[in-house]
Amino acid sequence: MDKTKRKYETTFIVNASLDDTQVDSVIGRVQDTITKNGGTIAAINKWGRKRLSYPINKKTNGFYVNIEFDAPGTVLALLERSFQLDEMILRYLTIVLDRKALKARAAAAVPPAPKEEPAPVPAREPLFAEPKDEKKS
Repeated sequence: MDKTKRKYETTFIVNASLDDTQVDSVIGRVQDTITKNGGTIAAINKWGRKRLSYPINKKTNGFYVNIEFDAPGTVLALLERSFQLDEMILRYLTIVLDRKALKARAAAAVPPAPKEEPAPVPAREPLFAEPKDEKKS
């Protein structure tokens, strides 16, 4: 049994015809499935109601939810099974976040510090300009 935790990201589409409390209860069931089986949730991103690019089960709108979590590999089978059994979830996708993606996300989240440039040295101009054509006697 694999007990090492890996970083995962799951995105699923909930039926948009549900009201907000019902959508929250669906999200809560997904959270419970992850946490009760040894996972920890890092972030929940509710992207909201959006128009689907093609109809799914005769639905044209969906409520998009993205959850980032750490969990052992055994959680994925349970999570995907719960997605399949829940009639309110239209589609789902779970991926493993690789190190490159995590580094890119961390780099994008923290803007680089601006480089300190040396202060420009002001050019010294003479206070009184000497005429060029005058001859000294």
